[in-house]
Amino acid sequence: MSGLSEVLEQVRQKISLYQGKELNEANTKMALIDPVLRALGWDLGNLEEVLQEYRRQPKDNPVDYAFFLLRTARLFLEAKSLGENLDDPKWAKQIMGYALVAGVKWVVVTNGDEYRIYNSSEAVPIEEKMFGRAVRLSDSTSRAEETLALLSKERITDLEELWRAQVVDRRVLRTLEALFPPDPDPALMRLVKKRAGDLRSGDIRASLARLRVQFDFPVEPKTAPVGNAERKTPSKKPPAAEGKRETRQVVGVPLRDVISAGLLRPPLKLTSHYRGTDFEAELLPDGAVTFRGKMYKTCSGAADFARSTITGRPMSTNGWVFWEYRDQNGNLVPLDTARQEFSKRRAK
Repeated sequence: MSGLSEVLEQVRQKISLYQGKELNEANTKMALIDPVLRALGWDLGNLEEVLQEYRRQPKDNPVDYAFFLLRTARLFLEAKSLGENLDDPKWAKQIMGYALVAGVKWVVVTNGDEYRIYNSSEAVPIEEKMFGRAVRLSDSTSRAEETLALLSKERITDLEELWRAQVVDRRVLRTLEALFPPDPDPALMRLVKKRAGDLRSGDIRASLARLRVQFDFPVEPKTAPVGNAERKTPSKKPPAAEGKRETRQVVGVPLRDVISAGLLRPPLKLTSHYRGTDFEAELLPDGAVTFRGKMYKTCSGAADFARSTITGRPMSTNGWVFWEYRDQNGNLVPLDTARQEFSKRRAK
């Protein structure tokens, strides 16, 4: 996958230019959607990989894009014109019904700015079929690159793992919420009474009635904090990929520039938690990163190798979101926080 962040930045500029100018569906696909799909690694000229106006049977309504792996349809995408309101459930219902019949699990609905990913085969209400949350390219806080990277030719299979984590989180959340007021679960009452010692049941019930509990799960389960623009077709040897990454930092921002601006102060400890494993690395003054005794020219080179030690295979990763550091307030934040601040200052 080549230059996703750079392409998304170009598309954002086009969205700003065309917003409110009644861009029709065909032009939305050509100007806004097709460039993103190419950056995700899909060959729009290869009819064994991507079919437009796809019909499983001649009588069927066409699907705007059907994506194939090993000649098997894996993903449908329905395109709408820029500015179309995707909150209308008919858009998702229409394509998901067809996807279910066609045996295609993953469905995307987009107007070129907003992208929504759905699991057509999950037997839940339509609002629970959506993966994570909708992302909007024009919203810099929506983490669009990270989510869209999951639609790449090389990453589409990872959706299954992340979806499962999301389903489990939802069920656990409902179970936990059911334990608490307004009608406390008897099992919770007994547990509190057992652990609190000599408190009376009435006092415990009254206390629970005053309690306000909030459970917080990530919107997208952080099973695999992976990236986007810095991901190309994985090389067989992670070190070989390192030399290529220097020219494709997110939106053209090398770490050394962020360091020169005083937003990061090396030597700086970097950490990450992935699949139950804690990683530590160090950011050096020239923007290189050392990890387990080896030096990497970019944060993504180090992140690639870190993930591969768990998965057993080369893993292309956005190091800006994989690695975290402690800011001036002692809070653990992604490296991308400093990059975003640098971009804001540069834009002024």
